[in-house]
Amino acid sequence: MPTVRRPAVAGMFYPGSPSELRSTVEELLRDAPPDRGPVPKAVIAPHAGYVYSGPIAAVAFQALAGRRLERVVVLGPAHRVPVHGLALPGVDAFATPLGEVPVDTEGARAVSDLPQVTIFPEAHAPEHSLEVELPFLQVLFPGVPVLPIVVGEADGEEVAEVLDRVWGGPETAIVISSDLSHYLPYDVARRVDRETADEILALEGPLHSRQACGAGPINGLMVAARRRGMMPRLLDLRNSGDTAGDRGRVVGYGAFAFAEPE
Repeated sequence: MPTVRRPAVAGMFYPGSPSELRSTVEELLRDAPPDRGPVPKAVIAPHAGYVYSGPIAAVAFQALAGRRLERVVVLGPAHRVPVHGLALPGVDAFATPLGEVPVDTEGARAVSDLPQVTIFPEAHAPEHSLEVELPFLQVLFPGVPVLPIVVGEADGEEVAEVLDRVWGGPETAIVISSDLSHYLPYDVARRVDRETADEILALEGPLHSRQACGAGPINGLMVAARRRGMMPRLLDLRNSGDTAGDRGRVVGYGAFAFAEPE
């Protein structure tokens, strides 16, 4: 029997009804401005509730629209279960209200022998950072397998080594799931997140967790990007005070695209 990771935050972070979820994602993508830049190999997208970060996430995913993909590698931070290194889910599929997304088992095998990689289903079971990205992929790339990886205590080199194993060619895209600053006043958050965005665009760092909850995955992508001569660009930079919620304590969201050299 195939093993399936069931949704943990359907009906909370995003609609639990299949029809409502699909229409929500389609509307978010429709409202996102088209990307005029080079085709990205990788994007950074936020992972909060759709009412808060959905519009910014849609901008990142819209930049991938139209690609002919055979695999999407999705890396996100561990929020609920401590993880040493990087964790594979050890399942055959991830489920959302839109159906099941097959896991790229070939990609999982390609990285499973690395010392920083473990098979740790318990880390994936309650984790939202990967799950909330999946409906966007299901709408844009139905049936395309994903390689979901939770990143815990791992440095940029360790994450980049995993990315190198599954980098592939134009058939593979990479999604890094991360929010930015957490619970700062609106004006402070805007300044802090702008500084973080500038570090990402300059491929500097490493970032720390106060700048981005997905600092580990971002740091790995930046290591890989520096080696490969990639050019990042900022697609969107907002926070929950811009989308939904008060401006006393906001969470920052950024959308970034990384393109390989011509």
